[in-house]
Amino acid sequence: MGNKSVILLEKTELTAGSTWHAAGLAALYHPGINMKKIHYDSINLFAELQLDTGRDLGFHRPGSVRLASVPTRMDEFRYQMQRQGWHPAPQRLISVDEIKKHVPFLNLDKVLGGLYNPADGHIDPYSLTMAMASEARRHGARIFQNTAVLGLRRDHGNGRQWLVETSRGPVYAKHVVNAAGFWAHEVNALAGVELPLVPIHHQYFITNSIAEVKNLKKEIPVLRHLEGGFYMRQERDGLLIGPYEHQDKMKICDDWVTDRVPPGFGRELFNPDLDRLSEHIEHAMDLVPALKTAEIRTTVSGPITYSADGLPCIGPMPGFRNYWVAAGFAYGIIHSGGAGRYLAEWMTSGEPPYDLTETDPGRFGKWTTRSYLFAKARETYGMNNSFTYPKEERWAGRPTQRVSGIYDQLVERGAEMGFHAGWEQPAWFSQPGDEGGYHPSFRRCNWFEPMKRECRSVLENVGVIDLTPFAKFEVTGEGASRFLDRLLANKLPAVNSINIAHMLTPRGRVYAEVTVTRLEENRYFVITGSGSELHDLRWMDEHVKLWQLENVKIDNVTDRVSALGIAGPHAANVLASLTDVSLEDDKFPFLHAREITVSGIPVAAMRISYTGELGWELYHDKEHTSALYNELLTIWRAGFRLWGADMTVDSNPFEAGLGPFVRMKKATEFVGKAALQQILREGLKRKLVHLAVEAPDVDPEGNETVWCSNKVVGYTTSGSYGVQAQQSLAMAYLPFYLAIPGSEVQVELLGKLCAATVLPAAPVPVQVKNRKPPRAIS
Repeated sequence: MGNKSVILLEKTELTAGSTWHAAGLAALYHPGINMKKIHYDSINLFAELQLDTGRDLGFHRPGSVRLASVPTRMDEFRYQMQRQGWHPAPQRLISVDEIKKHVPFLNLDKVLGGLYNPADGHIDPYSLTMAMASEARRHGARIFQNTAVLGLRRDHGNGRQWLVETSRGPVYAKHVVNAAGFWAHEVNALAGVELPLVPIHHQYFITNSIAEVKNLKKEIPVLRHLEGGFYMRQERDGLLIGPYEHQDKMKICDDWVTDRVPPGFGRELFNPDLDRLSEHIEHAMDLVPALKTAEIRTTVSGPITYSADGLPCIGPMPGFRNYWVAAGFAYGIIHSGGAGRYLAEWMTSGEPPYDLTETDPGRFGKWTTRSYLFAKARETYGMNNSFTYPKEERWAGRPTQRVSGIYDQLVERGAEMGFHAGWEQPAWFSQPGDEGGYHPSFRRCNWFEPMKRECRSVLENVGVIDLTPFAKFEVTGEGASRFLDRLLANKLPAVNSINIAHMLTPRGRVYAEVTVTRLEENRYFVITGSGSELHDLRWMDEHVKLWQLENVKIDNVTDRVSALGIAGPHAANVLASLTDVSLEDDKFPFLHAREITVSGIPVAAMRISYTGELGWELYHDKEHTSALYNELLTIWRAGFRLWGADMTVDSNPFEAGLGPFVRMKKATEFVGKAALQQILREGLKRKLVHLAVEAPDVDPEGNETVWCSNKVVGYTTSGSYGVQAQQSLAMAYLPFYLAIPGSEVQVELLGKLCAATVLPAAPVPVQVKNRKPPRAIS
């Protein structure tokens, strides 16, 4: 990418740490939509390296098969298939008979089917690393082995951003990337910030030669027995089998975090403990009867690094300019090429090449304590082969200290909680007669009817909603207005007014959506989603530094300021009885804000509602939440786009339907304006539309493949059941020739193509006649 001034500092030797003993699995499959791109780029790099260098990298591509032994697993496979069609990697469901053709020595009595990825395989991590190092040197990079990093500090004396103190002496760098594996936590500590990663013991064993394997004419696919909790691949004439132990049996290196990695540990292993694997070995012998008489040749037990949620940390570290992280790769070598390309493009271009917010190091905040990390890493590893449900909740380490002032009251009232960036927020409320608790499914769940009941209550009466998890910032100072005007594509609101605005990248992509309230001439209240807190704060902070603005202050008040929303046709009546301020439309119109008192409690009242009904958001000091909530109780959702789904750095605001929020004629040269002018000159190629979907027992949630005339034409970005419309709804990107009201397409849901109609605008109750039932995919 044009930058040859690169230095790699290796603490010991190349491949030390977790690389040298890795199983080397190389899969295009990943349940996360964006992570598929990382895997795809990695495998392409492996193939290119082997071809360009002429080296044998031990890159085998026999494919892979994930085995299903229970009906729910087949639903999961269908769920993954509906999200795959618009991706380039091949993937399909296969029958037991086809599995048998690939691996004839399997006992498939308990297997129902498989998910087949024909381009998957495995690679020798050592050979791959050496090939990468050789090519890096050939292009100008320098590699220093046996070089320990002893200190990190920001340096401003010579135009460089960082001074890296090493055992060989100082190194000055514009950018620093922490890719230190299970030492990454220690390296981050040198910069003065916690990185929530912890090493975990992972074991696999390799058998001696097995006749049934030796007699095959071609290599077997990599197998993943999900109910058995292990992966298996061919290793010469034997088999390599890697189980994931249950939470109560696995071992975690928590002392490596509370203290440090043992001095001298680099190319060492742990003592194996096959007793921990006994249950998985029994499953393996049931699947492969030949294992009952096979001998184990070697057992490998080494550290692999996990984050709290099992996803890697890839991207800029909040609070530090030009400090990047690439660590926590629990699934090993398959992330290498894609993560490297992603970071390199971001570092050289100034913006991420595509949306990968799920790996943003900023998804973990101060609430991510070490006890939380250890509990979640144990849960994540132990549930590695569990079902990956839509809207999944996992319970280890919860609640954190991030709870609103009415958390206990909400639980007492039957709240079933969801987790958002450390916060506990009610997902729905159970009442007597409901099936309470968390019962996930790939189809409609136990919360479906209660959710409809709550929506009807807001649509017909009034509802109070805990909005405390919203991320909240105060932007003040003499230069606040000039700063935000340059950062945002929309015009700034007048005092006591609200605008929805977007931060764009230099390429004109949607980096973030925020709600901006102007409380005074140079005092703004900026609100964004809970999961975007440090993501958006980093972007604002970085531009303050980039533009050298000393008269702008950004204060993150998320943990100090709480919010309650009140919405519904009777919301004004409830609120009016608790305040002296007139709430009439002419005195308090939509998208306006005022600082008022509600039952004597100071609040910043904002007339805005994402339910689509009359409503206010009431922002107040956290200690007043309980009193305000009780006062509201004693008196007794429209087509809003979602950032991170309907709009991301993969989309521009015009194709996302955000044109009204982009003021191209304003004089300020806001970030991304030049790119948008070019986009408009070239013309748009797709458009975000609303779909009415005929789905009897499953609803879209986003990332489903959209078909027309047996061809993939787009994908959904979000979806759910619309209570007011009384049917499934979705938003989707479609080419312009289909983005016309009345166009008919199909949305893939659990193996069926469900008819869908493009709506003219945000959905209202829709009557669809003469609609064909869903058909199975042939």
